[in-house]
Amino acid sequence: MHTVILVLVEVLIVIGLSRLVGLGFKAIKQPLVIGEIFAGIMLGPSLFGLIAPGLAHSLFPPETMPYLNVLSQIGLIFFMFLIGLELNPKYLSGNLKTAILISNLSIIVPFASAFVLSFVLYPLVSSNHVNFVPFALFLGAAMSITAFPVLARIITENNLQGTRLGTLALTCAAVDDVTAWCILAVAIAVARHGSIDGQAILTIIESIAYIGFMFTIGRWFLQRLSKHHRRAGRLSQFVLAVIYMGVVSSALITEFIGIHLIFGAFLLGAVMPKDEELVRELAIKTEDFVLIFLLPIFFAYSGLKTQIGLLNSPHLWLLSALILLVAIGGKYIGAYVAARISGIDKREASALGWLMNTRGLTELIVLNIGLELGVITPLLFTMLVIMALVTTFMTSPLLEFTYPKRLIRLDVVEPEPEIPAETVPVPSEIYIAQYRILVPVANPATQKGLLQLATAIAVNNRQPAVVYPLSFIELEEDYGFESTPTEADRLIAERRQKLEELIATLEPPETRSYIHPIVRISSNVARETAQIAKIEQPDLVLVGWHRPAFSNNRLGGRVGQILSTTPVDVAVFVDKGGNAIESLLVPYSANIHDDLALIIALRMLINRDTSILQVLQVFKGTHIQEELSYELNAMIERLPKSVRDRIEIKSVTSPEPIQAVIAASENVDLTIVGTSRLWGIERQTLGRYTDQLAIQCRSSLLITRRYSQVTSHLTALLPAVNTQEITHNS
Repeated sequence: MHTVILVLVEVLIVIGLSRLVGLGFKAIKQPLVIGEIFAGIMLGPSLFGLIAPGLAHSLFPPETMPYLNVLSQIGLIFFMFLIGLELNPKYLSGNLKTAILISNLSIIVPFASAFVLSFVLYPLVSSNHVNFVPFALFLGAAMSITAFPVLARIITENNLQGTRLGTLALTCAAVDDVTAWCILAVAIAVARHGSIDGQAILTIIESIAYIGFMFTIGRWFLQRLSKHHRRAGRLSQFVLAVIYMGVVSSALITEFIGIHLIFGAFLLGAVMPKDEELVRELAIKTEDFVLIFLLPIFFAYSGLKTQIGLLNSPHLWLLSALILLVAIGGKYIGAYVAARISGIDKREASALGWLMNTRGLTELIVLNIGLELGVITPLLFTMLVIMALVTTFMTSPLLEFTYPKRLIRLDVVEPEPEIPAETVPVPSEIYIAQYRILVPVANPATQKGLLQLATAIAVNNRQPAVVYPLSFIELEEDYGFESTPTEADRLIAERRQKLEELIATLEPPETRSYIHPIVRISSNVARETAQIAKIEQPDLVLVGWHRPAFSNNRLGGRVGQILSTTPVDVAVFVDKGGNAIESLLVPYSANIHDDLALIIALRMLINRDTSILQVLQVFKGTHIQEELSYELNAMIERLPKSVRDRIEIKSVTSPEPIQAVIAASENVDLTIVGTSRLWGIERQTLGRYTDQLAIQCRSSLLITRRYSQVTSHLTALLPAVNTQEITHNS
């Protein structure tokens, strides 16, 4: 097969597998980049070459390696440019003194630990031609590095960018990044000359001179480009070509100086003016091709050089474990001790230690440079790749264990607003709990009806209430520009503005003060909704229906996940249009889910004295009508007369209960039904039953699923009456 065609086939396999494995890792709450690195290892001798050596050699023969190397180096150059571009000075604006102390200790301790470890590893796993000093410097750099892009994603995804922990971690990682790259530059200069001789010192001096040039003349020129961009209002292809030429030129200069290509690209990105629009447009135009096409090739190229089979004896696995222990301990202890010295509490200091252990892709870059220069052997390369994967993999679960969301709830859900005292008259001798509804809002432009219904259920003049429109911004990439905290904050502010505009349209105007939007970053909306519901325990989660992309099931997909995982009462709203919510229909079949439907309807009846309710009981001829009606009547008898007068109880006999409900829905504004098998809804949440009622119902439809029989939706509205909401064991 022609070499070029073979390389294209390899690229096709690499991109497809990296995406597939990356998505699998995202499903287990791990950064996508870890899955992509793992996919690269799978294609190498550690897995593919082990189970199908002949096929692996045919698909990835030695003659194609130079082509993959060139593509991976181009990907690295532009990825390092993106890292520098996204390294915003804003991250250095807060807690800088504390961050410098923590960052320096989180580099000094692992670097010193690695230097000591070098005495053990050098005689066992080093090449004969490598001197001890460059070996120790490279190992120290590998142990000291923190992957800023992956760390930023973890902080953003956990909505920590506005907290002290998140801000401090970002600042520390930014300082850490700059320091570690400087150490690596020195290590490369020394490695290329074998020792710290005059030539190595000259290389370091030239590097410092070039950095000075870039931060003066280079920055002045780039600021002119930024001014041109502001005047033009867009990034033209000509300006983009000039910037890309600058990236490659800067990379070549640092290579000629004697450090490495990646430093020039990183430096150009770092000195680029941090004009918000320019950075965003430049990042968006650049990163898709780099992250989707070029970077997976770098992972595959690294994976082809990773040979886990080299670890073929217990003592080598023990050495790997020792490297892992030193890497984790050095970073953690350095960050933890510095944080405690700075007055940070134990839990937060511990969380910071785990965050600083994130190494990810940045570590892989360092290791490839070391292997390319011959400073580290394939055996040590494999050990350090394992270390990089484990330390990054463990960050998210250890962060959650050390600093769980229930302990940082103010970072997950905004503080509850204070309801003005004159709004809700509350007798001094009675404490009335605030009634809270959580409303996931996928698209503010189309879900006015959902919020209107939430206020109809929640707001009255007897009980404090608050409605939380909960809007999630889903990030597609793990280390793209949108994952940076600065961009995430912009997206959050933009979404919040849209929610505020939606709230301003709600009627009546006095209900708007009860609505307080929450906007969060998330990679899994259903899981995050369930987590927030578990932490905050609202009385009700009200979800808007949407048709899943790959299913005809009305309650499949995300809505079905929320129904099945959220640990509070849930209602799903199928909006058929129409602004009125005055006439209500509750088909009642005496189960806990229908109980919730009835209770919500009664609450709405109490909230609005113009609303009317029809309770419909459908019998197939085998039920005893009086037994069901007795319980229903007992419930209604506890209500004030002004409410009872607006309730009609109607019984019909029909062999097709769903058709009877559909016919009755013709003359009402809203039908409220429990997830009962009688109505054909419960099985639907499992993806097995046709959603006939949701399709054919003539009015808007609210489907209720009761989680807890002790949740109070109605009792607080009747303080003068000794009432209990109906509960069944069915």
